[in-house]
Amino acid sequence: MTNVPPYPTAPTAFPTAPPPDPAGHAYHRLDRATGRHSWWRPVVGTVLLSLAYVVLMLLLLAITWGLGTALGAPELPDGGVDLGPLGNTAMDLVSIAIALPLVLLATLWPARRPVGTVTSVTGRLRIGWLGRCLLAGLLPILLLTVTSFLLPDDSGDTGAWVGWDSFLTALAVLAVLVPLQAAAEEYVFRGWLLQAAGAFVRSPWFAVIPQAVLFAAAHGWGTQWGFLGLLVNGLVAGLLTIRTGGLEAAIALHVLNNLLAFGASAAVVDGLSSDETAADAPWSLALTAIVTDLLYAAIVLWFVRRHRPQRLSAPSTPPTPPAPYAHPARTA
Repeated sequence: MTNVPPYPTAPTAFPTAPPPDPAGHAYHRLDRATGRHSWWRPVVGTVLLSLAYVVLMLLLLAITWGLGTALGAPELPDGGVDLGPLGNTAMDLVSIAIALPLVLLATLWPARRPVGTVTSVTGRLRIGWLGRCLLAGLLPILLLTVTSFLLPDDSGDTGAWVGWDSFLTALAVLAVLVPLQAAAEEYVFRGWLLQAAGAFVRSPWFAVIPQAVLFAAAHGWGTQWGFLGLLVNGLVAGLLTIRTGGLEAAIALHVLNNLLAFGASAAVVDGLSSDETAADAPWSLALTAIVTDLLYAAIVLWFVRRHRPQRLSAPSTPPTPPAPYAHPARTA
């Protein structure tokens, strides 16, 4: 009987990327949930997102100029074309809405995450929760509307009614474009930027504050009170996004706010021609908007206690270890 040499063992596996963290992650930390996090991904993604947006904006301006020229629209002092109050407003809304697909593409690459992770911890838009958030915003927006009409108007110009035909036409256009514009801003600020900051910091506050400052600055510098109102809005929306695990609460508040603002402008002659934004709000209107945001947050948090939306991502399943190497039976 001869000695049989020992059977060879299975080769050692080559080292691979670290597996995903098995613990659930809050919304602002989802960039670390896949195990593919690298410091450069949020940075490169932000740069590419900005450059792509500039390119699309230039392309949109060229299309607008060509369309306006073909229609014989008058030329504006800045060299653009005047498509009328509603047409110009529609193009302004579209110019913001085009950022939405860019955020989704940046999430796929270079972030290398499922595209739904920028929407919520569940990887999708939670329609039922979005509906509850819209319901939560009805009372605050109603109070904001009534208060806005009661506040004194420093200009003294109340505006003339535009007429039902013009108003309903504008309302139809706004009902389509405003949700896209509002959602795009939320995906940029409370989505991409919040998660980009959260890739480096654990504290929700350190993730929320930068995007809120950038959100307020993006609207331009009008009045100190207007900037403060936008800053509080960005903070409230960001904290609600983390607390509820997704963008639904922020999108609902933004959509309702913008529908009110644009709808009120569409109701008066030349209202849509105004270039004023929330950054130009006087102290009384800005303070009212701040109270509205805080009331909305209180109602949403009450809904959170009742309905308990998922606020952490599902724990990742650790990879299954390879099966032990099986040796076939041998006899001497």
